[in-house]
Amino acid sequence: MLKPQLTDTFGRHHDYLRISLTDACNLRCVYCMPNEKVFVTPSAKLMQVEEIGNIAKMFVELGVKKIRLTGGEPLLRKDAKEIIQKLSKLPVELTVSTNAVLVDQYIETFKAANIRSVNVSLDTLNPDEFFAITKRGDFKKIMANIYILLSQHFKVKVNMVVMKGVNEHAILDFISWTKDFPLDVRFIEFMPFAGNAWLPEKVFSYKEMLNMISAKYEFLKLEDAINDTAKKYTVPGHAGTFAFITTITEPFCGTCNRLRLTADGKMKNCLFSQDETDLLTAMRKGEDITPLIISCLENKKRERGGRFDFENAVGASPSIALNTASIENRSMIRIGG
Repeated sequence: MLKPQLTDTFGRHHDYLRISLTDACNLRCVYCMPNEKVFVTPSAKLMQVEEIGNIAKMFVELGVKKIRLTGGEPLLRKDAKEIIQKLSKLPVELTVSTNAVLVDQYIETFKAANIRSVNVSLDTLNPDEFFAITKRGDFKKIMANIYILLSQHFKVKVNMVVMKGVNEHAILDFISWTKDFPLDVRFIEFMPFAGNAWLPEKVFSYKEMLNMISAKYEFLKLEDAINDTAKKYTVPGHAGTFAFITTITEPFCGTCNRLRLTADGKMKNCLFSQDETDLLTAMRKGEDITPLIISCLENKKRERGGRFDFENAVGASPSIALNTASIENRSMIRIGG
């Protein structure tokens, strides 16, 4: 009998799974972690290597064709190499999102697993600003590791979360960086999560970014694939490209093909979804998790978890700002990037 495919009630087919390996991180980025002390999930409550493999295999049997490993910082897990090796045996495109602090220790692991694309989080090209945003001094190490990836012919996407009054001025630095290096830089609108002090006036919108870039550069629009979250552009003569992830001002939910699995084995059908489905506990009880996966997907809302009126919030009075302390969701680090 054919297993049901991962199509939701709006006809969107889901073939992309993001698996968080840990909610621990070696950076403390202000937009990702709550201001209060972060408690890392105990190891026994995390998915173990075999469990990650088994759950991933179930999703692949249901039609998943791409898996991205995220965190926290996924390469912090002591068994990350073993997990990567196990997942590389599945018939999927395997990729990873990282802050790149530990990347030099994983180059050969990536190659053996046929990982050819790596996403790196980096929000400024200024060491002092990097320390202010991350509370850590790993800027030189991250930059060195990005250049190692490029020298080894990995496709490198650099993700910059743009926050008004914090780092929007750095956008032009990133565009300049793409002149000589084949980087894909993606500018991400600042999104609200529990404890990250989001306010609408902190959002530097896609259109504001375009206006800033157009004052200095001429650029061309590139064709986007149907499930792309990013709107892609290039400056003629530049080796790299740039793009915008416009979750706040121009959502791309209509073609969403992504599902998420948290490090403790909870399935989320949307980054902003309030509800979660506990796959790990069911698996540990010996239950068939397929019905849970299908049910979770059937409950997916049309747009942004069925929550948030961003369009009317951004640029409006601060009085309608979201109270991120009361958001019924995880902090970003506990969801997975």
